[in-house]
Amino acid sequence: MMNLIRLALIVIVTTLLGTAGILSCLAVPSGDAVISIARLWARTLLALCRVRVVVNGREKIHPPGPYVFLSNHQSQFDILAAVVTLPVQFRVLAKQELFRIPVFGWVLRLSGFVGIDRSNREKAIQSLDRAAASIARGRSLLIYAEGTRSPDGRLLPFKKGGFVLAIQAGVPVFPLTIQGSREVLPKGSLRIRPGTMTVQVGDPIDPREFTVERKELLMARVRTAMETALAAGPQA
Repeated sequence: MMNLIRLALIVIVTTLLGTAGILSCLAVPSGDAVISIARLWARTLLALCRVRVVVNGREKIHPPGPYVFLSNHQSQFDILAAVVTLPVQFRVLAKQELFRIPVFGWVLRLSGFVGIDRSNREKAIQSLDRAAASIARGRSLLIYAEGTRSPDGRLLPFKKGGFVLAIQAGVPVFPLTIQGSREVLPKGSLRIRPGTMTVQVGDPIDPREFTVERKELLMARVRTAMETALAAGPQA
């Protein structure tokens, strides 16, 4: 029963603050006002679900950016962790399906989040071009390196597109490692469990050390940072 109440409250809060987000985009076409509303949304949902977020290394991020954040992905709650962690204006390279959700998807589209359809190579390239334009306008970008949620917490193979974008953008790259989110809400489940999520902000990587032809080296560097953080476990 408690889980049903939480789910109902999530829908209500998302609808109300999503509507506020839509109105903010009409008032501020850049969509930058949405991030403040998103932080309120994330903190409210985390409090309702009794989930705590512990962040290590946030002091490495110096606003305003822009930066490229490459994160692992275990749960839908990862976006809440990122929203309360990142102290900059940022957008997310997200799967296209999220943009079809009423209210929530409308806010994503209006505020400049970038949907990607990996089943269509041409459309995926166009999405990466839009993401690059967002970085050029001074907004940071969050990319889930695996492209989808891991069912067991182990890192899946990385998608190459985000790394090509990071190299071409030429802005600092931060590995983000989120732990504990799968225990809160595993892939394929609607049962939310109270708990603690930790976010480890890795050391920034200068993408100018790499070329598009050698993107695998950047992929390996980011993967090593994530695997090291996962092996160390949550750091309180």
